[in-house]
Parts: sequence; C-alpha cells; structure tokens
Amino acid sequence: MAAYNNRYQYETSPRKLQPEYRPVKKRYPKKSTAKKKQVAIKDKSKNVKLRVVMYVVIGFAVLFGISYRNSQIGEEFSEIKSMKAELSSLEKENEQLKANIESSLNLGNIEKTASENLGMTKIDNGRTVYINMQKQDYVQSGSEEIIKNESSNWFKSIMDWFTSLIK
Repeated sequence: MAAYNNRYQYETSPRKLQPEYRPVKKRYPKKSTAKKKQVAIKDKSKNVKLRVVMYVVIGFAVLFGISYRNSQIGEEFSEIKSMKAELSSLEKENEQLKANIESSLNLGNIEKTASENLGMTKIDNGRTVYINMQKQDYVQSGSEEIIKNESSNWFKSIMDWFTSLIK
C-alpha cells in the first residue's frame, strides 16, 4: 500500500496513474426534457407519499395484531389461573371428605349411629336364647328306584305299546 502512495509500483506491469481531479461536465437538459422530469418528480413524490402511508398502515396493522394476540394470551392466562384456583379448592374439599369418611368408619361412631338412629343394642348374656334340637338324622336314604324317561321317536313308542299288549 505504501508503494501506491509513492506512485511507484513494484510489479512487472506498470499501473496507469489516475488524475486526482476529474472535471465534472454539466449537462444541461433541453427545455422539453426538463418539463418531463418535473412531472416525473411530482409522480415520484406522490409514490413516496403513498409508500409512507402504506408503511404506516402496515405498521399499525402489525401493532394491532400484536396487541390483540397479547390480550388473548392474557385472557387464557386468567382462565388458567381461575381453573387452578378451582382445582385447589376441589382438592381441598376432596381431602376433607376423605377425612370425614375415615372418621365415620371408626367403630365407636358406627356403634353410636346404630344405637341412636336405628335403635340397636349390644347382645348380652341375658338375651341369649338356646334351642334344643333333636338328634335325629333327617336324611333319607336313596333306596327308591329312579325311572328315567327317555325321549323316543313315534315308531318306537308304537312298538313299545304293541309289546306291552302282547305280554
């Protein structure tokens, strides 16, 4: 890089030196083209204004969409929070019911309920009734003849009837 500042080049081909200053040639447009450029500039300014308005509208639409989605998320979070509160109250009620069931299954509570509500009392020796039973065997022996009815066809039944007449 230092070689370029000194305007020397240490390669095989020398570089072309550029002048430090280039004169700018001003081209003046013709009168007919100047009017066209002014009309084009006005059209461009209208396009720029239209683009700015469209960008602003799009920006507001995006912000509105974001705020609407955030409001939906907030509603869902509040719904989840209320459901969690309801769940905790139901779990608490469930635990209380379990405790009530365990306390009602206590033998002392069962006896108290049976005596107060149902009028039941405990058995004592004075209320015991003994029954004397005869010591006979009530089982009968199977000495009777068992007749088995066989289902037969009509031809066999007729043949049996004839054989019974012959005997």
